[in-house]
Amino acid sequence: MPRLRKARLTRLREARARLRLPARLRELRLPSVRLPRTRRGQRRGAQAVMLGCVLALTPATWMHTTADARIRSVADVPARDVAVVFGAGLRDGAPTPYLAHRLDAAAELYEGGKVKVVLVTGDNSREEYDEPDAMRTYLTARGVPDGRIVSDYAGFDTWDSCVRAKKIFGVERAVLVTQGFHVRRAVALCRAAGVDSYGVGVAERRDLTWYYGGVRELAAAGKAALDTVTRPDPHFLGPRETGVTEALASGGP
Repeated sequence: MPRLRKARLTRLREARARLRLPARLRELRLPSVRLPRTRRGQRRGAQAVMLGCVLALTPATWMHTTADARIRSVADVPARDVAVVFGAGLRDGAPTPYLAHRLDAAAELYEGGKVKVVLVTGDNSREEYDEPDAMRTYLTARGVPDGRIVSDYAGFDTWDSCVRAKKIFGVERAVLVTQGFHVRRAVALCRAAGVDSYGVGVAERRDLTWYYGGVRELAAAGKAALDTVTRPDPHFLGPRETGVTEALASGGP
């Protein structure tokens, strides 16, 4: 019996030794965070936190202030010559569900006589990835005449699309079509770029993509505010294009 107990004790000690952290890890010490001890220091710390929160939320507040009065539905948005539909990705060469919903709303605007031309703006930076052509194919299947669709192949982000709509395609007034979490940024940026804009926020079920888009907008608001101040040129500007003017001048499809 004593030998059995001793053997068990030995195995227990060996197991404990295996569970011990290596000496180097045991010697590590995490840096301690020292909180201010005085009331004055605590007050300054709280003020710094509050200031950081205010600065982080200022761009989002600016977007809402600028755009809230300009957000409408398909039914009550003012008529404009041009609808601008922003790209939202492809899946196997076809529009993602979010992009398809934007295009559905644009088709409704055209069918209802709210717009005469649809400008589809998206990414075509790679030969195998062509958002505008996929958007055109979808719209024509929905009954929008091909001659009433104009493609912007260098709409790499919202600011680029807005600036190009104004400088390249000569759009003065437009209805912007995108999801609700993105529409305020689109309206704010296009107005800053010189396009008198109203926005149609397409409703979506609140899935993981919707929540991701909402969180992403908080960070994107900061870039949007910076773009309106610095007004950078788009990644690709290029020569003036007459597609929108010609589509509007044509008497029919």
